[in-house]
Amino acid sequence: MSLTRRQTAAAIAALPLALATTPAVAHGGAARRPRTVHIAGDSTAARKYAGAAPETGWGMALPFFLNRTLTVANHAVNGRSSKSFIDEGLLAALLEEVRAGDLLLIQFGHNDEKTEDPARGTDPYTTYQDCLGRYIAAARARRARPVLITPVERRRFAEDGTAKPTHGDYPAAMRALAAGERVPLLDMQALSLARWQELGPDGTEAYFNRLEPGESPNYPDGQQDNTHFRPTGAIEVARMTARALLDTRVLTARDIRRVDGHVPETWISWPQA
Repeated sequence: MSLTRRQTAAAIAALPLALATTPAVAHGGAARRPRTVHIAGDSTAARKYAGAAPETGWGMALPFFLNRTLTVANHAVNGRSSKSFIDEGLLAALLEEVRAGDLLLIQFGHNDEKTEDPARGTDPYTTYQDCLGRYIAAARARRARPVLITPVERRRFAEDGTAKPTHGDYPAAMRALAAGERVPLLDMQALSLARWQELGPDGTEAYFNRLEPGESPNYPDGQQDNTHFRPTGAIEVARMTARALLDTRVLTARDIRRVDGHVPETWISWPQA
């Protein structure tokens, strides 16, 4: 039975509304998959569990600054370097989850500096760059976008109150590799150093996992940690990371939220191991 002109026009006019009320489909009916932001890194980014609270990795706070169209997969592991993350099969496991259009954030340096440890130590301009190059190539092979992140700074000040860099040649080596490979670079070493300078020795204490005896049941004797963060510090580093993703045009304004807003420490949670 043929349709009249009026019936045909009515059917065409109804199509957008019908499509709008059904799930978005593509490639044979499969729902469109949200992009994932994968994090490859060390203990400064890694998820912490209940036994380590209040220590907090910045990767735990990053979802608070990304819109729900992006999900975060935090693969960072305590104590790993760019080399040991590969050698232990952690990069291979991560890559099994990477899909086209995803991001791979790559932050190493703290443990690469432990050159006395052959399992982790690397040389800035040779093995460090070589290892980072493997992350870049692997991400690109999966049509994902690699993003290099210089290691976030420790809390260290000179006697005059000047914030001191602690990562030697590793940040410069990563910057050079990013330029040569045309990979986006988030210079968290420079950004965090400047932020710690603004806050000063006293102001930064609340950002790092520094605890008085009895302040936390997980650290009955206290803790004087100038490398790892408490919730305040992790939230601040995640905020700087999100803003840098926007500034480098890796993400757009529609992907980012709350970079100028308040994120309560109570949003951080530590699951059981």
